[in-house]
Amino acid sequence: MKAFACPVCRSLVFFENDRCFTCDTELGYSRADAALVAVDRSGLTRCANRVVALCNWLTDPDRNGGLCDCCALTRTRPADDDPAGLAAFALTEAAKRRLVYQLDHLGLPTTPRTEDPDRGLAFDLLSSENEPVTTGHADGVITIDMAEGDDPHREALRIKLAEPYRTLLGHLRHEIGHWYWYVLIEGTPYLDRFRDLFGDEREDYAEALQKHYAKDPDETGWEGTHVSNYAASHPWEDWAETFAHYLHIRDTSETAAAWGLHTDGPDLDLSLSWDAQLDVDPVEEPDSFDELARSWIALKMVLNQLNRSMGSDDLYPFTLTPVVLDKLRFAHVVISSYRPDAAT
Repeated sequence: MKAFACPVCRSLVFFENDRCFTCDTELGYSRADAALVAVDRSGLTRCANRVVALCNWLTDPDRNGGLCDCCALTRTRPADDDPAGLAAFALTEAAKRRLVYQLDHLGLPTTPRTEDPDRGLAFDLLSSENEPVTTGHADGVITIDMAEGDDPHREALRIKLAEPYRTLLGHLRHEIGHWYWYVLIEGTPYLDRFRDLFGDEREDYAEALQKHYAKDPDETGWEGTHVSNYAASHPWEDWAETFAHYLHIRDTSETAAAWGLHTDGPDLDLSLSWDAQLDVDPVEEPDSFDELARSWIALKMVLNQLNRSMGSDDLYPFTLTPVVLDKLRFAHVVISSYRPDAAT
């Protein structure tokens, strides 16, 4: 995420702002400009979800019934007379806006269901307070249990499932990764390489998950070959986890670059335990995966130590082994070489 500036006074503003706190200019996010713009000079109007989802995006009033492109991807949301559901809805949409911003930055498509009824993208944002909801993906429809926006609920699940990390944005990145498997890999020359790295996705999915959950996490032996225990359950889940982590790494690295974060690292002899200098140089355009990975591995060490200084757990509690880095490199190549007119 880049650092934004008010278009009028050039003061610092943030992605979620709808007003400049310095000059009081009304601001909105223009997707076409990938910037916060002055509403009265944009020729656009605020999204119809400005109040209900706290959306600060702008739109053409003749498109999507007054919804911005991001909000229009949601086909199911809580009713207006469900205040608890609407509060969770606003949190989920805020995370989704960050997701769509990054997908735009990467040049990836977000074809809506209205344009492609069979494989287009849509979000069902549901609450599990009154009925069971399973977060997941099916042919472009992403279902999110909005209870994941509630910190105690999400933390209880994280502990129950023995996960080191669990966030609402992480769920969105993981589930949309399933959709991008169809967009970027299925039926393309990348499929054979995918199977070399991740395994054969034709393995029975339900049976694979059943076997996975029957195992003790400490006995799956995933640490050397997968980014998470869940990634070891099936090649599709391995890809979705890898895709989500690639987005984590790119977004955090680019945020560090936007803020000019740099450290030379400690004055230590790392020759016996480290194969690269512990040196964080911002990666503004990480076209080289090697450069991105080198910078990230150093940066995540710094971030983890900063978190520990505040008494918190590691910000990024994962180890990127050579096998996992190969999978991330594959995701980098597939994403970086995507073209809208390529066969999918």
